Amino acid sequence: MRGLKYFYGVLSILGIGLPYMEFIPWISDNGFNLTLLLNEASQNGISAFAWLDVLVSAVVLIGFIIYEGKRIGINYRWIPVIGTLTVGVSLGLPLFLLLREIQMEKIKGAKRN
Repeated sequence: MRGLKYFYGVLSILGIGLPYMEFIPWISDNGFNLTLLLNEASQNGISAFAWLDVLVSAVVLIGFIIYEGKRIGINYRWIPVIGTLTVGVSLGLPLFLLLREIQMEKIKGAKRN
């Protein structure tokens, strides 16, 4: 299971880095212009499709984080929720899965003792 934790950890880092490699230069060029951001994000049908897909995925993920995190007792489950809201599903999902793996190891360890 150690490999899976590293896998989720690397994906969490990539989940921050890759999206922000595009977003930071855009912010540098345009500033925090929310109107322009929304206009460019919905410029055509395929852009709108992608953003709506991400929006639905984010809502589902936040629901999953809250429910599953509470069910198995994950501490700090608010961190992947904040990650989802500030970066996206690309950070929130692998970060939550990492926390879930850590919690599952704790549960397995407690059952052995």
